[in-house]
Amino acid sequence: MNTRQHSSREFEAELQSVKNALLAMGGRAEKSLGDAIRALVDRDSELAERTIAADTEMDRSEMEIDELTLRILALRQPVGSDLRFLATALKIVTDLERMGDVTVNICERVLELNKEPQLKPYIDLPRMAGRVSAIVRASLDAYVAGDVEKAHDVLASEQAIDDLNVQIFRELVSFMVEDPRTITRAMRLIFIAKYLERISDHATNIAEQVIFMVKGSDVRHGASIKGS
Repeated sequence: MNTRQHSSREFEAELQSVKNALLAMGGRAEKSLGDAIRALVDRDSELAERTIAADTEMDRSEMEIDELTLRILALRQPVGSDLRFLATALKIVTDLERMGDVTVNICERVLELNKEPQLKPYIDLPRMAGRVSAIVRASLDAYVAGDVEKAHDVLASEQAIDDLNVQIFRELVSFMVEDPRTITRAMRLIFIAKYLERISDHATNIAEQVIFMVKGSDVRHGASIKGS
């Protein structure tokens, strides 16, 4: 075996390690989101507190993936698609870490809500969270597979989440208008819906980065800038 073949195999293993680490971090983001919504529905403050504490793992993962990716960039000096893959990883890990931060925000509102009588049955928020979790998973799958079509599917899915957010907002505003005593609780639920929408925004960021990684096209903000 010559040195070039050996080096190439090592490089492929390093790239795979970045993929695996990102998928693991994405899995933690999904689990944290699911736990946060379960804490809301079940009024489980202990679970909310555990989910907040678990965010330190997301922070640690971000630093580890950054370090791994930067080391590969420095030592291998990749070009072309490999360079775009690693540059995209650095952006994706930031989106995942921010998803963790937003999930902490959800849990903080859950802890506040659990101290008061429940305003209404939670139906639409768990439904919205399920859709958000699905596009987080799909965006990461698109990244690992380099699947532009799946990335575009993620972008197309965002509208349904935005629509649910508007629906929830309108319903909760009607509670506040009818009974001012519900304002604080309704506002906290509106915040949770907004946090879910923010997580979906991070998932669409990942999908946009996948398109850039594969095609060299920047589709952020409706742009169409061709890369080399």
